[in-house]
Amino acid sequence: MDLSNRSRLSVLSASILLAFALAGASLRNVDAATKPMQSAVHTPDTKSARTEDNNAAALLQNYRHVEVASVSDAIEQLLGRRMYLSHKMQALFPARFVGFAVTVRMEKQDNHDSHAVDGMLEAIDQGKRDSVYVMSVEDGADIAGMGGLMGTAMEARDFAGAIIDGAVRDTAYLKKIGFPVYSTGVAPSTLVGHYRCAGTNVAVVIDGVEIHPGDIIAADHDGVVIVPRDHAADVLKLAQQLDFKEHSMYPLIEKTKSILEAVKQFGRL
Repeated sequence: MDLSNRSRLSVLSASILLAFALAGASLRNVDAATKPMQSAVHTPDTKSARTEDNNAAALLQNYRHVEVASVSDAIEQLLGRRMYLSHKMQALFPARFVGFAVTVRMEKQDNHDSHAVDGMLEAIDQGKRDSVYVMSVEDGADIAGMGGLMGTAMEARDFAGAIIDGAVRDTAYLKKIGFPVYSTGVAPSTLVGHYRCAGTNVAVVIDGVEIHPGDIIAADHDGVVIVPRDHAADVLKLAQQLDFKEHSMYPLIEKTKSILEAVKQFGRL
């Protein structure tokens, strides 16, 4: 090969190497430019959702350590209204739970529609951990709003409990699996064929108390109270203070044998 040919090959090789180098730099620049953009699109949403979940979990955990009576008093003092359910709402067995309301409204309507109650089942399948199933059943005193099958599904999905403005059935099985339910009574009946799901995750009224999806439901041996989600932090803070005062009063009453002295000192009854 003569010198001129070798020169031409050297120039050609250099050109090819330069082209590859420029292409690689271009690809690195594109990659560097797109990665921050992808991070900006996805990371904040994920982080925000994770923070919200953590805050919700912490809120529930704190509510688990205060008594329902103190929560009820705190709501009355802060909001000036009753947000507890009356004596008509009874526990299937002694239970204590806290969770976020998943609401279902059932309207009385005789029908032959096999899908008329699908909504109440879908609400369970879409429910998350620490949900409380809250069902309003029109004229439901003698109608079982739920039984063992629905209770099993809720238990499997880690629901905290259920509040049924109506009756409940399959009570032996619900007790067996330990799924807590508050209802207005017990009946062997069914709502299938007699009711239609009128809405899920909508506002419902039970015992004169309006309950919205996402509200906090707190239940213990004293009954059930509903905490409006927008006021949950303020209610919790006051409930904790009321709890502390009451628990501090017990030893003082035992020591002084005077409840008047304890009330005077702590301003709590």
